[in-house]
Amino acid sequence: MSQKATESQCTCCCGCGAESEEVLQERIRTLAREYRGKEGSLIQVLHMAQTIYGYLPIEVQKIVADELEIPLSQVSGVVTFYSFFSTQPRGRHTIRVCLGTACYVRGGKKIVERLQELLDVKVGDTTADRKFTLEVARCIGACGLAPAMSIDDTVYKQVKPERLESILARYDENGGTEP
Repeated sequence: MSQKATESQCTCCCGCGAESEEVLQERIRTLAREYRGKEGSLIQVLHMAQTIYGYLPIEVQKIVADELEIPLSQVSGVVTFYSFFSTQPRGRHTIRVCLGTACYVRGGKKIVERLQELLDVKVGDTTADRKFTLEVARCIGACGLAPAMSIDDTVYKQVKPERLESILARYDENGGTEP
């Protein structure tokens, strides 16, 4: 492997071979520069930056603000206003438990409590191994399947707390993806 390729890879202990933080930040700088002076591009740039970096910590927000030549307060205001932006690291998989009326009445809260135990996280947090982020939703549009939850784009219907371990295990057995 060339010296340049080695320098652009992650140097943490996990051996993942991912791009280094510096490389990711430079990609964001380059991207943001392309949108400098273009009215209404902030949300689009932030969305792409989050796709590149995984989330939007203050360091990334500063890069976006500097390259777009706008105040950091404006960038931060947009990031904190819209729920699809995250300032914390996210897991590879997002678990959303529905707590709409039908799901809540049929045991949605017990699903959340059991997931918190199994994953050792609070709602809104990411597991230490960054495999899962746990969230609640007010409705996922599966009221007839209550209680329901989703992991990424897969909806699980009539979920029982005792089924959760086997559902989560599917993401371990297949290299982190649901079959």
